[in-house]
Amino acid sequence: MSSPQKVLVTGGVRSGKSRHAEGLLAGADGVTYVAPGPVPDPVADPEWAARVAAHQAGRPASWRTVETADLAAALRGTDGPVLVDCLGTWVTAVVDGLGTWDQPLASWRDRFEEHLDALVAAWSAHPALVVAVTNEVGLGLVSEHRSGRVFTDLLGRVNQAVAARCDDVVLVVAGRALHL
Repeated sequence: MSSPQKVLVTGGVRSGKSRHAEGLLAGADGVTYVAPGPVPDPVADPEWAARVAAHQAGRPASWRTVETADLAAALRGTDGPVLVDCLGTWVTAVVDGLGTWDQPLASWRDRFEEHLDALVAAWSAHPALVVAVTNEVGLGLVSEHRSGRVFTDLLGRVNQAVAARCDDVVLVVAGRALHL
């Protein structure tokens, strides 16, 4: 069997899923690391900035980093291996870009689906290994406020759409990987 070309790595917060995903690309040449969505202001959120810096320090210096909310364009913009970390951040960026948190779901759902369709098309067409990291919302607590439920529902939809086009889906728990 050939090596998988599309891999979804999922797990809970601090499960080790990002490190596992990075390990799948260890030794690959020309890796593009895609951080979907805007990076928070390091002055306003120094804890987030420290986490981003720690992740960057752990990646090979040869990896190219792209920070964008347009994940489909990032995938179309390279033909080498890609690591997307993480789809949850992408969902937040898309929803923020649509200005949707306070609107009725029906008023913007189709526009979100257009973004998802573009992502899935770019994901499926990418000619090299693509590994995406995501949070497994099916195992997590759902926030009781509307935006928490909307986020969970959307990320679950994204995870299912991407997983349907994967060669391998990996669940990481406590640093241990289970291939589903």
